[in-house]
Amino acid sequence: MLWNVVKGVYRLFAGLVTLTLLVLNLRLYAPGSASYGPQKLGRDIVPQLRFIGAALRAGAGERMQRLFPEGFFFTHVLYGLAWVEVGRRVAADTRLHAQSLEESAWALARLDSAAGRAPFSPRLDPPYGVFYVGWSNWLRGGRLMLYAPEARPSDEVARFQSDCAALAQAFERSVTPFLSAYPGQAWPVDSVVAVATLRLHDHLFPPQFTATIERWLAAAQERLDPATGLLPHRVDPQDGMPLEGARGSSQSVMLRFLIEIDPAWGRSQYVLFRQHFIRPFLGAPGVREYPDALTGRGDVDSGPLVAGFSASATVVTLGAAQVHGDREVADALIRAAEAVGLPFRWGGTKRYAFGLLPVGDAFLVWAKTSSPWIVPWTAAVLPQVIHPWWRLPLHGAALVPVLGLWLVPGIIVKTLKKVASRWRDDLKTRAECGG
Repeated sequence: MLWNVVKGVYRLFAGLVTLTLLVLNLRLYAPGSASYGPQKLGRDIVPQLRFIGAALRAGAGERMQRLFPEGFFFTHVLYGLAWVEVGRRVAADTRLHAQSLEESAWALARLDSAAGRAPFSPRLDPPYGVFYVGWSNWLRGGRLMLYAPEARPSDEVARFQSDCAALAQAFERSVTPFLSAYPGQAWPVDSVVAVATLRLHDHLFPPQFTATIERWLAAAQERLDPATGLLPHRVDPQDGMPLEGARGSSQSVMLRFLIEIDPAWGRSQYVLFRQHFIRPFLGAPGVREYPDALTGRGDVDSGPLVAGFSASATVVTLGAAQVHGDREVADALIRAAEAVGLPFRWGGTKRYAFGLLPVGDAFLVWAKTSSPWIVPWTAAVLPQVIHPWWRLPLHGAALVPVLGLWLVPGIIVKTLKKVASRWRDDLKTRAECGG
């Protein structure tokens, strides 16, 4: 009786593991990037945003802030930007469009609060630094895109133009193209976002910043990482020269925005990035934090590294691939996320990794919905970097534990039965001989 109970429990366990692995492998064939852009709105986007919005209102931003310096800011700004993407994909007279305006305004108000500004210094140029002003103004400009020109709120227009002017003046005053995000610290990625807001201004309103943008491009292109030809990760705040070469965590963000500033240069930078950073990891596509020739440790920017690969860089690269029309990379990354991200739906929401890290959900929904705001979307024709059969190693990896669960116990039981039978026969023979 006890043996039958043990067998029943084990078979139930083995069945659940097998079913889980089967579902995860089937998710590798989930709908690809075409279901999310540039015009389509994937069916899971609003459920994802419902989860993130509820989590933020329950204090998720404050919890994420305890994990890294921009946790509060990023969770809110990416939530707002994803809602802008929703609003751009639906008709202006729909409930979803109204909700996109409401939720993006709420997120922007949170950024414009004491909590949103807390990590940043008001003594920087512009006040609170290029990271804070650039990202928040990009969201503000995105919101303006959701209105007909004559219906844009005058106060938001004034604030957007004022912040653009402050950024442009800071770039003009600076001897380096890379402004500081924190006192004595500068990362080019932050200035890329800020310059993109200037280009967005000149897309929405009569151009004012063309000369500033062109000077910035010339100066930035003089300060590339010599090893890769890409923009560096970290620079000297005094002269903008590289202190640290190109890294996946910052490249994945920059390449979302560079194409908006200069489409030709942005595309050439993306091609170099694919060559140096996108590699297979256990079959699935991944993004290395450091180029192939280099090794390094993970940090607050990259998160923990596994064999040199950064999960955060891999997720954010999806957004760059979407904007560049790189269906090959975007399809594979979306499908891999649906498998390894362990998503599940509950109560009209969708969350990944059991909802333990809402900032990760925010990065993913922003990346999935990313589309160009200034330049037209075009499908890219690029060299292949992902093997067509990339799923096979993952299928094989799943098959091993399944076979182990179902075959190995049977082999062990048969072996034990044979040993027990021989032992009984041996005892019987000894008993007969003794008799």
